[in-house]
Formats: sequence, structure tokens, C-alpha cells
Amino acid sequence: MQRSKKQTLAIKSIAVASVLAIAGCDREAGRAVDASAFGTSTENNYLVQTGQRSYAISLAKRFAEEVPSTINFAFDSYQLDQNARAALRVQADWIKQFPEVTFKVYGHTDLVGSAAYNKKLGLRRAQAAVNYLISQGISRDRLAAVVSYGKTQPLIVTQGRERKNRRTVTEVSGFLKRHPTVLNGKYAEIIFRDYVASAVPATELTGITVSGTGSSE
Repeated sequence: MQRSKKQTLAIKSIAVASVLAIAGCDREAGRAVDASAFGTSTENNYLVQTGQRSYAISLAKRFAEEVPSTINFAFDSYQLDQNARAALRVQADWIKQFPEVTFKVYGHTDLVGSAAYNKKLGLRRAQAAVNYLISQGISRDRLAAVVSYGKTQPLIVTQGRERKNRRTVTEVSGFLKRHPTVLNGKYAEIIFRDYVASAVPATELTGITVSGTGSSE
């Protein structure tokens, strides 16, 4: 059966429109944000379920973006001031959303003093932060490690007193191995709860010095 010119043009138009429509669908539902190939959602889900790609990575990014993960200290001190305690309470509220997740707290100092002394001081600062998180209802076994970098990783390189360097940093470190949702690979339950919790208004951080830009003491 021969087609008229009008029919042929109509078929060509439909074909072109279909190609453009497919080209316009540049994001497959469920795929990783930075991917571009069709089928990435299946690959991403498989890698997460088999442990080859940890959901902890994206949680770590969220924690760093949504929570004041760094607190600061007075010179030669590991006492928590009002701002530090307020920031740790916000951390604790976020941590409670994910009972499967573990955290590490890293202690730091400025460059004043010996390496040995500062390593001990950094550890005391990390322990002070951990103890406060425990007082807010976080289980000790979820705080996977307390680590001190002492003065080896300054934010600002100066031999003088620098408050920004006197800090602890809380980070997501992984998952509790014995937790049932982790043992059974039920990461979807964690992710679903993540979406539900995201609808809850964020805790107000009024009065908290997130970056620790206060003057040195």
C-alpha cells in the first residue's frame, strides 16, 4: 500500500518527536544524581544492596551540609561552651534519625605546644564531645571511634593561637554491623525514613556559631 506524501510526513514527524521526547528524559527515576546512562538506577540499587556502594557516603554529605559538625574550644581547654553544647544537641537530634549509623569524632588543636601534648588535648576534646552526645541519648557503641589529630591538620596555618583550629569534627563513619536492617540489606527502610524525616522542619540554630568564628580566648 502506497502512502501519500501527507502520511509520510506525518510518520516522520511522529518519529522525530519520539526521538526528542526520549532525549529530553535525561534523568531516570531512582538513579544516582551524577549519572547519565540509562539503567543507572538498577546498577546503583544493586551496588548499595550488595555493599559495593555505601549509602553512608550520601548520609555523610547530608550530615556535613545540614548539621554544625564542627565545634570550637578555648585555648588549652576541652571544656564545652554554650555554643558547642548547642551544636552537639543539633548533632544528636540528627543522629537519632538513623539508629543504624555510626559516627567518629575527630579532635584537633592549634599549633601552640608540643605534638605529644596536643594529641592528648585533641583526644580530650573528642571525648568531651562524645560524652555530651551520650548524655543526649546517643548510644556509646554508635560513636565508633574517638580520634585525635592533634595539631597535624590545621585549618589555618599559624604558630599563634587560632580558635578555628581548636575544634572537634563529627562525621558519619558507617553502619552498625549487627543492626537488622543492615544485616538483611534493607537499606530501603533507612532511605524511606530519611525521606519522611526530611519533611520535619529543621531545628532552629539561632545563636549557634556554626563555623566557630568567635575571637580567640
